[in-house]
Amino acid sequence: MVCEPTANHRRSIRMPGYDYREEGGYFVTLLVSRRRRAFGRVENGETRLSAYGQIAQRCWMALPDHFPHVVLDEFVVMPNHFHGILRFVTTPVGAQHAAPLHLTPHVTPGSLGAVVRSFKSAVTRQANLYRIERNLPSTTIWQRNYYERIIRDEKELHETQRYIIENPLYWEQDELYKDS
Repeated sequence: MVCEPTANHRRSIRMPGYDYREEGGYFVTLLVSRRRRAFGRVENGETRLSAYGQIAQRCWMALPDHFPHVVLDEFVVMPNHFHGILRFVTTPVGAQHAAPLHLTPHVTPGSLGAVVRSFKSAVTRQANLYRIERNLPSTTIWQRNYYERIIRDEKELHETQRYIIENPLYWEQDELYKDS
């Protein structure tokens, strides 16, 4: 098989034809590289965040500062993954911040992909600055891509919120617990 460097060999897991700038709710899950428990640990049903987990939490909380059309809903930083709900409330306007635009030119400004890319980029940058300050080499923080689900109604929103809130309570039964 001949590799064509200009061909895009990655398959999108997004819904074909859907505009991910649309108003509404989005449930996202991001995995830590190699499913390492880099973000902390769970004790007695509560997540105890490491320095990297604290960075991820701060970067998530800062998203509305960079994307005014984004409202945060429930989220949880788990030891080796992250769950969160984003609500898009208006048509995106303005510039994007904290995202290297040249790396993925096919990402639409203001879209879910742009917001997630910015979040992952900010966490990686700040985590690696933290490592450099301690004379440690930089590292990969995230697995490639992310999982998303479009939240279609209030019932699904409430179920997803409950899932996120209760996620630490069921950590030892989680498939991501067993894989890490």
